[in-house]
Amino acid sequence: MKPIRIAGAIAALLLVAATLLIAIGIPAGALTGAIQSRIERDTGYRVTIAGTGTVRLFPAVALTLHDVSAELPGGRTTDPRLKIATVRAELPLTSLISATPRLTELTLISPELHLPLLRGRDEAAATPAPARKSSAELADIERIVVQDGVVVMTSTADNIERRIAGIQADIEREDADGPITASGSATLGRSPLSFELTTTPPADDKQPMLVDLTLDAPGLLTSRLSAKAEARLRGTTFAVNGISGKLGDAPFNGWASVDVAGKPVVKLDLDFQRLDLIAITRTAPPGSPWSETPLDLAGLNYVDADVRLSATELHIGAARIAPASADAKLAGGVLSVQASRLAAYGGQATGKLAIDASGAVPAFDLQGDLSDVHALPLLDGLADFERLDGRLQAKLALRSSGGSARAIASNLNGSAAVGLRDGAIHGIDVVRMIRNLTAHIQDGWQIAPTDATDLSEFAASFRIAQGKAETSDLKLAGPLVRMTGAGAIDLPTKTLALKVEPKLVLTTQGQSALERSVAPAPEPIGFGIPVRIEGPWIAPRIFPDIAGVLDDPDKAYQRLREVGSGLFGLLGSSRDDRNNSGDASRSDGDSGAAVNAIIKQLFGR
Repeated sequence: MKPIRIAGAIAALLLVAATLLIAIGIPAGALTGAIQSRIERDTGYRVTIAGTGTVRLFPAVALTLHDVSAELPGGRTTDPRLKIATVRAELPLTSLISATPRLTELTLISPELHLPLLRGRDEAAATPAPARKSSAELADIERIVVQDGVVVMTSTADNIERRIAGIQADIEREDADGPITASGSATLGRSPLSFELTTTPPADDKQPMLVDLTLDAPGLLTSRLSAKAEARLRGTTFAVNGISGKLGDAPFNGWASVDVAGKPVVKLDLDFQRLDLIAITRTAPPGSPWSETPLDLAGLNYVDADVRLSATELHIGAARIAPASADAKLAGGVLSVQASRLAAYGGQATGKLAIDASGAVPAFDLQGDLSDVHALPLLDGLADFERLDGRLQAKLALRSSGGSARAIASNLNGSAAVGLRDGAIHGIDVVRMIRNLTAHIQDGWQIAPTDATDLSEFAASFRIAQGKAETSDLKLAGPLVRMTGAGAIDLPTKTLALKVEPKLVLTTQGQSALERSVAPAPEPIGFGIPVRIEGPWIAPRIFPDIAGVLDDPDKAYQRLREVGSGLFGLLGSSRDDRNNSGDASRSDGDSGAAVNAIIKQLFGR
């Protein structure tokens, strides 16, 4: 509201100046002193006109001033300041001799409004309140045009600057009692936005101002926002009640308020029928190093907030959560978000995230609990990951600090427990992968679109310290495979170092409910030696833990083939004759036991 009062006062002085010029012929340069003193008296701001002034009389009266600035007396860095490259006022010649002069157009070219970023509300406590003039005392302006404006928000103490640039605005009012319409555009960071606004000023201070807003912000919102509300300005608090509108085609309602006495305090309560949020998508190729681009969280220090958001449906990219409810508090640079009611894909989720940006290095704390969530649509929607399906259980207790994604990964500590049941791994045939280990080292996960491994259970718990997640209880079980294991996942380098003990069931006999009722499933056959999974997690090397296998793979695998003609090759070929006779079945089992025993002796297992 302060810039509007300043612009209005300038307009009033320009009217007076133009009248004097026409009436008694005072040069434009002689008007600057009168303009400066009048604005300071009416607004409390000190005005400096460092540039030239010109007057045009035809086709309409126009007064132009260059290099105009306004600031509070004292000139503290925590005070707002306004600089305008050019101010141009136009008015009809007939209005100069009327009792109610008016401006047909006031143009502000390259205005630059400097606002302080304050960490505490007491930083602005000593700022004197500017004198206020009622709208009746200021000039009647039919149209205000802003060209190439910018709002610069700075903190000298923290050496931080934020900009809203490229501001274009057109504000019109047809008559003194009619609505005010405004439209324009700007760039917030790297996100463009455009708006249309209609407001009906109240008849008196006791009535609310009716506001109708349409906002397009493709970098921030998934669709157009339109809303209506009642607004009141009470002292330094701007309150917006009775908000109703749509985000796209989804209705929402609620209320909001902003107190701008010093550090802004925002209160917001909105309820959406459907809330669509833009997902944070991966910009780097899979497997690339963590980004070292600094995170920009300093803005959390310059506003306090109390926010409640709820939605019948919450969409984050392709992910769907219904219903969803979250409360957020921001004070002193610490943001705390509590999600207490999330229904996600047939299960439930709760969580709490705290981000402390008050110090030199941001700190993070995450607590989360997922129960019986359908994994495939959740992971596909959030992370575009389509390999894992089943009912997901997870408990997370994580904390870290750092100014970049890599730093956060390197400093991660805490614990995580993950479980999956009644599902599958898509794109990977674990049984075939293990059988192929008797022939060669495998580079990568051997992904094929039509492959899959059924899982009845997958579980692992991790202890995480300085970015390294260690487990000693990894377990995988399915109709044809069993696996236990231990090892570590190095998050900063995105690498694996796991040792697993695989066992295979070499037949599906006894796997169906009917077959299990008449005969137990066959005992799984062990590989006989551990299997190593090492290297980048996107494409690790997978090989049997045979001494010298990496130094001389051909020799190591030749020894393996000589002992048992390839463990699973031998048993696989025997399986083809399994149904020929009961003696053959017994022979298969004896052969498998013999091969296991030989391999264990050979490699000292």
